[in-house]
Amino acid sequence: MAKDRPVYMGPRLRRLRRELGLTQADMAADLEISASYVALLERNQRPLTADMLLRLARTYRLDMSELAGDGGAEQTARLQAVLKDPMFADIDLPALATQDVAVNYPGMTEALLRLYTAYREEQLALADRGAESERADAGDAPDPVAESRRFVAARRNSFPLLDDAGETLAAEIEGTGGLQGWLKAKHGLRVRRLPSEVMAGSMRRLDRHRDAVLIDDALDGASSHFQLALQIAYLEMRKAFDTLLKEGQFAGESGRRLARRALASYGAAAILMPYTVFAKAVEARRYDVEALARQFGTSFEQTAHRLTTLQKPGQECVPFFFIRVDPAGNVSKRLDGAGFPFARHGGSCPLWSVHRVFETPREVVTQWLELPDGERFFSIARSVRAGGGGWGTPRVDRAIALCCAAEHAHRLIYTQGEAPGESRREPTPIGVTCRLCHRSQCMARSAPPIGREVLPDDFRRTHAPFGFADG
Repeated sequence: MAKDRPVYMGPRLRRLRRELGLTQADMAADLEISASYVALLERNQRPLTADMLLRLARTYRLDMSELAGDGGAEQTARLQAVLKDPMFADIDLPALATQDVAVNYPGMTEALLRLYTAYREEQLALADRGAESERADAGDAPDPVAESRRFVAARRNSFPLLDDAGETLAAEIEGTGGLQGWLKAKHGLRVRRLPSEVMAGSMRRLDRHRDAVLIDDALDGASSHFQLALQIAYLEMRKAFDTLLKEGQFAGESGRRLARRALASYGAAAILMPYTVFAKAVEARRYDVEALARQFGTSFEQTAHRLTTLQKPGQECVPFFFIRVDPAGNVSKRLDGAGFPFARHGGSCPLWSVHRVFETPREVVTQWLELPDGERFFSIARSVRAGGGGWGTPRVDRAIALCCAAEHAHRLIYTQGEAPGESRREPTPIGVTCRLCHRSQCMARSAPPIGREVLPDDFRRTHAPFGFADG
């Protein structure tokens, strides 16, 4: 029988001793061991035995599970995810060495993770520098929407801290009979549904004077549940939001507030679709968005949005890019859980089916895509409707699309019968944007690409809107 690997917890033991305000001699006296042995433990020259763990827990009244921790599993997974960045491709980084660093030097590991996140955020900021320069020339303030999107994108739209909190809350909510029962038992709040005219434009409002959460009665079931979960997220995850926002870079308060709203929505989704349960269901149903929405009582958009967040280190699912557009092509939401090349400015190529699903309402449309550099992706798109709920109530139709790399497409139910990495259909050639796409014969082009010289008199053109000089 293979023996368990020895447990070394030197840095953690040293941190505990310092938090207790003890010297090595003091701790040695408390544990009835020698000071030199404490020094060896702290330098990871001796493993921490089960007997010693019991002594520590009993002497200092510590929770055994908290003291032993997870052996650095979460930190190891996070560090390994970061080290997959192509920037580190030429460095030999064995998995065992990564684990040793994460377990034995948690402070250094956390420092590296924070530094990498800051680097990613700065890279995204550089990608937007041109647009921001144009706004600055026009005298405009920094774009808070872009700041909020950078904050989310730099973390690949994954916040394990909120996922863990959501799972804990979901278990409590289930034990009290649902969202309304939990609000009443935990905060003494009852839920009241009021007409839209009484709500005065609000979907949800916390009425502290009457100890009630007010909900617009025009909302459908999925939207009502999401608003209640959102209220719970604001009540219970405030400290977690503050912790995460401290790591962000915001030029103004508006960007910070939008980022907080994004975190709150993430928290609400984590409550309604707890990470572990949802991830298992996702794999079992092969990413069938409509079936998952029915199982968890959520909308198609809420479910698709949650699929972009399933990148918790060690429990990753298929990475998706998500985009939401209106009939005019305006992008109102863009989420990237995979680092796709069109995540920053993509979505405006009219050849992508996301712009045509308004012709087939509520129908899922699938499509293989190919970028100019040959990269292939698989996309599912569908129209969704917001608002309504009564005669004369304003409605707005939008289209949303989920997109994954071709290498993952075989895991989706939408490619059933197709071999991994292959398609029975020819991929549609699309571009990130017309200004970056060099397909000269594209009929749908709306602008010439950067760096291409347009012919002065293109009398030969038959179908392409622009003719370009050779080279």
